[in-house]
Amino acid sequence: MGLSSVVNGFRTHGRRALARRIGIDTRTLAVFRISIGLVLLSDLLLRSRNLVVFYTDSGVLPRAVLEAQFPDMSRLTFHTLSGAVWFQATLFIVAAIFAVSMIVGYRTRISTVFSFVLLMSLQFRNPTLLNSGDFLLWRLLLWSLFLPLGERWSVDALRSDGHDRRIANVATAGILAQVVIVYVANALFKLRGDLWLQGLAVRYVFSLHSLTTPVGDLLANYPPLLVLFDKLWLAMVVTSVLLLLLTGWARAAFVSLFVAMHFGMLLTMHLSIFPLVSITALILFLPSVVWDALARFSKSHTESLDTARWRRRFERTSPVVSTPEIPTSVFKWIRRAVSLVAACLLVSVLVWNAATLGYVQTPDSVNEVANPVAHRWSMFAPEPWGTDGWFVVPGTLESGRRVDAFRQSSVRWERPSDASLGFPTHRWQKYLLAVQSSGYWRLPPAFTRYVCRQWNESHDDDLVNVSVYYVRQPTNLDGEEPTHRVKITDRSCGTRNQVSG
Repeated sequence: MGLSSVVNGFRTHGRRALARRIGIDTRTLAVFRISIGLVLLSDLLLRSRNLVVFYTDSGVLPRAVLEAQFPDMSRLTFHTLSGAVWFQATLFIVAAIFAVSMIVGYRTRISTVFSFVLLMSLQFRNPTLLNSGDFLLWRLLLWSLFLPLGERWSVDALRSDGHDRRIANVATAGILAQVVIVYVANALFKLRGDLWLQGLAVRYVFSLHSLTTPVGDLLANYPPLLVLFDKLWLAMVVTSVLLLLLTGWARAAFVSLFVAMHFGMLLTMHLSIFPLVSITALILFLPSVVWDALARFSKSHTESLDTARWRRRFERTSPVVSTPEIPTSVFKWIRRAVSLVAACLLVSVLVWNAATLGYVQTPDSVNEVANPVAHRWSMFAPEPWGTDGWFVVPGTLESGRRVDAFRQSSVRWERPSDASLGFPTHRWQKYLLAVQSSGYWRLPPAFTRYVCRQWNESHDDDLVNVSVYYVRQPTNLDGEEPTHRVKITDRSCGTRNQVSG
């Protein structure tokens, strides 16, 4: 055997080994497509509870305040074309239609493009509400533009004689790398602190009553179990690169462990869509052996979803549309252009995350637009924040009575009895924490103006003035936890006719 044969053998083996790790089964892509469509729908439904408050000029962030506080983002959203309720509701409905279209796989590529555009516009309309789940969701949608999500188990698949196959290219490598980078970056941040290495970080997380659900509060009573979860999760994120390196059933088992941990987060913490997005992202790592086993277990191949009978029925009921044939040479150039764009995107992802970790210095011009330090995967890292807190919004009525104008109740400074510490939703918590942040100085006046208007429109006894306090309660695992009141702002509400000014 000559040297060239040995080299060619290594190359062939290397390509196969790489393809096994960066390749994604088309059935996996189908389940991912359905899952991400369901997440988009869930996100819209959760946000719609506060549609008026967070996305219209009648709420806490009118378009004028958005433009003043977030000038760059305000130019990137068409949700600001109108501040009316009907306009925002229409955009929500349109986004829901495209999400459903993704779920069933109808015109999948077009539906993905519009879902991505509408999601970004929605997120830019109120950046104060965003968490890591939101950031990961739009990245997954961006990579999805380069993937054949509708090739299997979809309406689109009825038009073709598709079959199960693995796709391995720059786009599949990019979306898998994107997910692994989230865990690797988070692990590196965690290792820079002490609490995770000491096994105390999860105990601090579950001491935050504004974050935990009733299930989380129950789990907080078992410190040894929290220490175990601390060490297990740290070990998992540190070794998360195995999501890429493992294959077959070993990969499936490791993915299942991550999914189980994120499902535990969903049960125990108020994290909005973050656990759902994370589980959806992990679906991409499921290998072909999982679907093959399910097919054998059900004694019918998943091809039954695309049977000839359904394809013939679809062809009979669908209008015949003639599409021009694309020359092979043109098609090849399109594929090369798409691969080049995907490769550039992958490189930018790697450089950007290196910058968030401090390994790469970005120019000042970049930092002024989007500072990597402010957009890093550092959830509960290097250490979880050690302070709980809630808001009190005392105000004086014309009658002289004192009330909490936000909760519309009597003024109480002690910790709220409800599990969420008085935050109506997770999005409300994100917004109010932004209100007390020194960097968002335009938010407190807008919030107090909203509170004054809401009270005076629903009560005969007008609100004359209002103040906003954040009650901080540092966490102490082994003792008392004293509180400290931080005054954020004051406002005179004026007369009923002046409140909207």
